[in-house]
Amino acid sequence: MFTGIIEAVGEISVIEPRGGDARVHVKTGKLDLVDVKPGDSIAVNGVCLTAIKLSGEGFWADVSCETISHTCFQSVSVGTRVNLEKALTPTTRLGGHLVSGHVDAIGKVLKRHDEARSTRYIIEAPGSLARYIAKKGSICVDGTSLTVNEVNAAVFDINVVPHTVKETIVGGYRPGTLVNLEVDLIARYLERLLLGEKAADSKDTSSVSLSMLRENGFA
Repeated sequence: MFTGIIEAVGEISVIEPRGGDARVHVKTGKLDLVDVKPGDSIAVNGVCLTAIKLSGEGFWADVSCETISHTCFQSVSVGTRVNLEKALTPTTRLGGHLVSGHVDAIGKVLKRHDEARSTRYIIEAPGSLARYIAKKGSICVDGTSLTVNEVNAAVFDINVVPHTVKETIVGGYRPGTLVNLEVDLIARYLERLLLGEKAADSKDTSSVSLSMLRENGFA
């Protein structure tokens, strides 16, 4: 688990294709690895990766076919800058929100503009995620915990303060930039819970409708 509070910006330094998946080396910059050992988790642009080997300036990790197909790892290259966060501990301050490191989908930056000293970004998520994105709720963008300011269908906007722009890769976002998105854990589990016994149905039960809520006494 993670908090979405980025600890450092790193860089993909090596990509080794491995028969459909890949092994990568991540330079970790100022991220302190003194308490990290092989087998520990590190979020790379919001993707939970397992450190399989530590080097003097970073770590190696395997990236599965599943991860490549569902995240922006399908388009990273040597030199790509990445947000980094070590897994939380029982004493970690939960400054953002609970983040699993399991990316739901890829979004796209549509617009950006300055707003006083902050920067506002307009991001489009896939339609399948729209129901999980709420005004003033939390969303994880490339591993960064951010607050949704406004939402219209599957398009939402975030206002990023100067510190976050400086200390993460958010400052490099431009229209067309693809980003990893993870919606709030509570929203996903709540939807599943509301399905009740229908969750065991082999049919598609991925959506909660008004009629379903009425049938189960929620509306």
